[in-house]
Amino acid sequence: MANRKILVTGASRGIGQAVAEAFARAGDRVAVHHRDNPALAAQVAARLPGDGHVVVQADIADAGAVRAMVDDAAARLGGLDVLVNNAASYGRVAHPVSEVSYEQWQQAWRETIDLNLIGAANVTWCAVRHMIAGGGGRIVNVSSRGAFRGEPGQPAYGASKAGLNALGQSLAVALAPLGITVAGVAPGYVQTDMAAPHLNGEAGAAIRAQSPFGRVARPAEIAAAVVFLASPEAEWASGAILDLNGASYLRT
Repeated sequence: MANRKILVTGASRGIGQAVAEAFARAGDRVAVHHRDNPALAAQVAARLPGDGHVVVQADIADAGAVRAMVDDAAARLGGLDVLVNNAASYGRVAHPVSEVSYEQWQQAWRETIDLNLIGAANVTWCAVRHMIAGGGGRIVNVSSRGAFRGEPGQPAYGASKAGLNALGQSLAVALAPLGITVAGVAPGYVQTDMAAPHLNGEAGAAIRAQSPFGRVARPAEIAAAVVFLASPEAEWASGAILDLNGASYLRT
């Protein structure tokens, strides 16, 4: 089902870029969202297969900017069929509970939750209005293995992704009668610029050894799962959260 209208947040690099590329290869038109790197986002959009792609900008933690960005994407694409909530932050600094000040603790939680959870919720609210007008749609949330196994050094990140999972499952029930599905992917480590300092540092070998495959995910592998969950064939996966961690963490 080609020629759909896709909004991918955080699409100027990493997983978001790979997702945008995968949809474009399928014949869809993509709104490449960025926060503060218009040149990089423009490069990504220009390299996408096909035409009709656009670049949109917003700080996802800014509710007013989010609404303007989603409306801009829908206006320029001619509607919205698919939303991929990918934009997120691992946090600027670690904040283990026993090692940071109360002020640092509060700041880390505010910044992370505002972007990763409240921001994604606001993008979703805005996108749903356009999907209802178009008769249905698909929402795919990019969560994390950390939502399940825990993130002791970055607890706000783990909690934000667990909250995103709960949000997605709640909306899967609420939106099904409107023809909108909601699903998620939960990657472990992925070979991206954001993960590069960890993967290329002293911990790199140990991180790769977490998986019996002895490596981390490629962005294209995450993108392939996102594209499937956004497909017409995946309607019955609504509410599901797909683990993509190379058997590095198994949950029951």
